[in-house]
Amino acid sequence: MARGVAVTVATLPALSGCVPGVLDPAGPVAAGEKSILINALGIMLAIVVPTIVATGAFAYWYRASNDRAKRYPDFSFSGKLELLVWSVPLLIIIFLGGMGWVGSHQLDPPRPLVSKQAPVTVQVVALDWKWLFIYPDQGVASVNRLVIPAGVPVRFQITSATVMNSFFIPQLGSQIYAMAGMEAKLNLMADRPGQYRGLSAHYSGEGFANMNFTVNAVPPAQFAAWANGVRGSGGAVLDGASYLALAKAKGNVLPFTYRAVPPGFFAAAVRQAGAPVHEVDNEGRES
Repeated sequence: MARGVAVTVATLPALSGCVPGVLDPAGPVAAGEKSILINALGIMLAIVVPTIVATGAFAYWYRASNDRAKRYPDFSFSGKLELLVWSVPLLIIIFLGGMGWVGSHQLDPPRPLVSKQAPVTVQVVALDWKWLFIYPDQGVASVNRLVIPAGVPVRFQITSATVMNSFFIPQLGSQIYAMAGMEAKLNLMADRPGQYRGLSAHYSGEGFANMNFTVNAVPPAQFAAWANGVRGSGGAVLDGASYLALAKAKGNVLPFTYRAVPPGFFAAAVRQAGAPVHEVDNEGRES
């Protein structure tokens, strides 16, 4: 017994170092979602805790050995008691529903974030089993690594080239589904520079466990320097042939970049409705 307790205590520091998640927000959307979770927990505890206490109190008072407890075996109905019993859950439901209604509108994924900074557009394509990030304004793309400017809203346009996936950055908030032939919109922002974990939150096949990506939030000047560096890197161009090769790549693909992306490439990926864009020319047109 003592040994088991010692092992448990010894593992606590390791558990405290787990990957941060939704309760460690790094952006306004995730912070809003955390507030909803904490507020909902507090509201529900307002009925759960008294119920647990009352259950113990009733069990103790009406125990068989307590001769002072009065029992009413013929008791069947009390309007006042029914009103009390049902009014409390009703109030809880009203509070939870109102909080969810307001919060869901304030944190609606397509709703632009309020900021003095102009948003950066990132187009996301879910593949088997990797993530492709296209920066149309910068004319570059990356695989399994998302670089964003800290303190600047990011406007995501999300689709899938294969099966349905779910795009999720826990510390930034709001997972949203990526579906073939459809374009989902999501607005997020990182409050501060840092490295965050991104993942697919929807099972999509044998490589699902490795369908993760790294999010690097950097100062805006560093983001601009990164984009310029990618353009001048002399790497591959994201065209139909390279896209098809990426779609066929197996295993855990290491992050890399494309120095150029044809205009309209993401729109063509959406129109293909799940098939690899192997018939898109260098201008982004379908042949």
